[in-house]
Amino acid sequence: MKRVVSVSLGSSTRDKRVETVILGEPFVIERIGTDGDMARFRALVEQLDGRVDAIGLGGIDLYLRAGNRRYQIRDAARLIRGVRRTPVVDGGGIKGSWEKYLITEHLPREAGISFAGRRVLLVSSVDRYGMAEAFAGAGAETLFADFYFALGLPIPMRDLRTVRLLAACLLPVITRLPFTLLYPTGAKQEQTTPRYPHLFRWAEVIAGDFHFIRRYMPDDLGGKAVFTQTITPEDREALRRRGVRTLITAAPEMDGRSFATNVLEGIVVALAGRRSDELSPEEFVRWMLRAGFRPRVEALAPAPRGGR
Repeated sequence: MKRVVSVSLGSSTRDKRVETVILGEPFVIERIGTDGDMARFRALVEQLDGRVDAIGLGGIDLYLRAGNRRYQIRDAARLIRGVRRTPVVDGGGIKGSWEKYLITEHLPREAGISFAGRRVLLVSSVDRYGMAEAFAGAGAETLFADFYFALGLPIPMRDLRTVRLLAACLLPVITRLPFTLLYPTGAKQEQTTPRYPHLFRWAEVIAGDFHFIRRYMPDDLGGKAVFTQTITPEDREALRRRGVRTLITAAPEMDGRSFATNVLEGIVVALAGRRSDELSPEEFVRWMLRAGFRPRVEALAPAPRGGR
């Protein structure tokens, strides 16, 4: 039996354990939240080292990416310093391959969902640079809102050249800051404090990390599409109440839950028997397809009258 465990800095209220079979292999898939407790996080990953097939980093990325460059988050590197035997994944392999494939190929071809000419609010691009590239390549009018959602600064970015330039200038410094200054952890993931209503009103599609979306989303998201991950039944209901028309996640539900990209990457690593840096983007996509994973595309609320 293969076992993939995501250890998260997020809230333990979102914990989940699923037993399933993938490509004939029995799997146990778990998500364990540490409520922002970094000491508990370190202890858990060290305890799991050598006892599971893959360890996922939840609620934190090991790297932020822009263009061909990646920048290691100091706090994340410290959290896994004691892990020696089990592959550790942060979801970057899935974000840079599978999510990109879904936007540029699968969703237009299989679900009739094109992003050409659509107004897309990507809440953070440096943790999902593959998604940023995919929306740009698909012809979407994309607003990269990293400054708003991570730093609270009203600085919009509208092209990837700006993202790459500012990333090269700022990420070497930002990645050395305490991670809790940049991203909601623990109980903060359960809080919603609406901000930036004009950005949400402008967008037709809201994409990216769900904890950023949840933290700042307004009460009215009528007619919007949300493309995200890590969705629980409670999250789905919160989006439905706000009038979200379409929910898209990068993988289907498992016992009511859409797991994070680090879990999906852990599954691929466990199936392939190889570490993430040994797999090409094309191989990630092939393993996801072989495993039978497809995106969830779900209608939550009726289209607004006169809407498309």
